[in-house]
Amino acid sequence: MSYVRDVGALARKDLLLELRARDTLPAMLLFVAAVFVVFHFALPGTPSRLETSGLLWVAILFTALLGLGRAFVPEREQRTFDGLVLAPCDRSAIWLAKSLATLAFLAAAEVVALPLYALFFHRVGGATVAAVFLADLGICGVGTFLGAMAVATRARDLLLPLLFLPLAMPIVVGAVGASVVDSPGRYLGFLALYDLLFAVVCWASFEYVVAE
Repeated sequence: MSYVRDVGALARKDLLLELRARDTLPAMLLFVAAVFVVFHFALPGTPSRLETSGLLWVAILFTALLGLGRAFVPEREQRTFDGLVLAPCDRSAIWLAKSLATLAFLAAAEVVALPLYALFFHRVGGATVAAVFLADLGICGVGTFLGAMAVATRARDLLLPLLFLPLAMPIVVGAVGASVVDSPGRYLGFLALYDLLFAVVCWASFEYVVAE
């Protein structure tokens, strides 16, 4: 129970900071809206569902990257990251709390993204919603882990995309597949397996990452 309380307290701290500063979420909302407007006017004719599904996931991925890049900004700017690591709690709770806070921001951005996608391109089916949920878990879990690795480096703004995008490619493949095929179960299962595998890896190794 103490672990759950620690995660809740850390996640609540990040959410309250965002509500006061309003740095991350407005940027994500404006970015994803602008991306769909640009795609709508830039694509000639009527693109296929496969093409527009790919555009949807490109928009979601880069919107998430915008949020992930700011996940540890408060600690970096206020020089409190060392204090956070030295807090009397399991260090994996930091990863889980940051992942949940980023997940909340990404879900809020998708509340705008999915209706815009349905308005400009194709309707959003149940398989797409399920793929979004599973993909979000993987994106936020892996991205937060890599963000913690990059925050201590000078080239953090460059390093995070370089580390994150290759690991996110399986998510894009699974999510696009689930969005366009008639029987998406195989792709959804692939996304769930990806989430489970990387959740275990990130949870088990986060302490060693921040300690270094």
